[in-house]
Amino acid sequence: MAITMTSKKQGLGIMYNLIIYLYLLGVALVSRFNDKVRKMWRGERDAFGVLREKVEPGARYVWFHAASLGEFEQGRPLMEQLRRERPELKILLTFFSPSGYEVRKNYDGADIICYLPLDTIRNARKFLRLIRPEMAFFIKYEFWYNYLHILKHRGVPVYSVSSIFRDGQVFFRWYGRQYGRVLRCFTHFYVQNEKSRQLLATIGLTNVTITGDTRFDRVLQIKEQAKELPIVDAFLSSHSSPLTPHPSKVFVAGSSWPPDEEIFIRYFKEHPEWKLIIAPHVIGEDHLQQIEKQLEGFEVKRYSRGAGGDVLIIDCFGLLSSIYRYATVTYVGGGFGVGIHNTVEAAVWGVPVIFGPNNEKFQEAQELKTCGGGFEIKSYEDFASLMDRFASDSQFTASAGHAAGQYVEQKAGATRKILSDTITRL
Repeated sequence: MAITMTSKKQGLGIMYNLIIYLYLLGVALVSRFNDKVRKMWRGERDAFGVLREKVEPGARYVWFHAASLGEFEQGRPLMEQLRRERPELKILLTFFSPSGYEVRKNYDGADIICYLPLDTIRNARKFLRLIRPEMAFFIKYEFWYNYLHILKHRGVPVYSVSSIFRDGQVFFRWYGRQYGRVLRCFTHFYVQNEKSRQLLATIGLTNVTITGDTRFDRVLQIKEQAKELPIVDAFLSSHSSPLTPHPSKVFVAGSSWPPDEEIFIRYFKEHPEWKLIIAPHVIGEDHLQQIEKQLEGFEVKRYSRGAGGDVLIIDCFGLLSSIYRYATVTYVGGGFGVGIHNTVEAAVWGVPVIFGPNNEKFQEAQELKTCGGGFEIKSYEDFASLMDRFASDSQFTASAGHAAGQYVEQKAGATRKILSDTITRL
């Protein structure tokens, strides 16, 4: 039996590594034509040079890996709390995606930041020999077969934090049970919900604690550290009166895509009493001009060009989480495409949150709908009806906002739970 199991494991490893090398070849080819892929390709190749230059001999490293920017935001409270409590430890932060690395490569909460070299056996061994981490945290997803097996072989504690599992994932399918054994490399899972705990139990994993999502701790941090935005203040003040320093009807659309914009811009063209702030997900000249064209007849001002106008477009990154505080009602984009963006970033300010129909895989959206702080729309008619109610029923608006804010407050605390259980082992 042992021989059979060993043979299956070896066969899986061979198949996995073949897929990785084919993927590596594909990335190399596509990098010639795609700037994002080229950055990733070069970043992965340069990672070892970065490590050789920056790793301090004898230093004690804790490794955090985030696939992209969203996972980084979930890991950030852990890194910053670890830094406060154990300043003698060094932090290595790796990314898989350029959309994470390029935005946070200068983050001062980590000692070393680089791409994660692709998960070949050679890369994994070389990477871990250079770092020799004392502990590793994989944020939400990312289940790299070779890295995880070598970490386990070396006796390095590895934690999956803010992870969430669903029925459709390969680990829980009959054809993916062998690959699912990679999950046995984790020392412990700190999952977001009971469903995840139950799914892991079906494949024999009970080293699981439900802690929730560290992202709630992060948005509360952001709220406390919100930036002063004089341009937004000036924009809203230009539509105020001596009795109302800011307009009472302010709509903030965050991370919007064209299908989102077609809906809410149509409404605001017919309801100019609302003040509109748009922070599109893609800040490119073509997209900005497309938005401006839809708003012909209105004075549209871009944030980079100062205050004024009837509509303010945020044409730079890093401000949205602070801008939400000005809203009477918020809209989070992506729900008419691949999926909604960060709803808790808006909800933390105690305002209603609207989003499109592609939200079923987002636990926080489902819970916001349940508590009365979040609202799904499927059409312009849905949106217009909901906005009319917000405009006419201040009690309904206030109640929905209060529910959203309370939801975030009650979900906080995952960071403290995770670190109190893990860093005592260092």
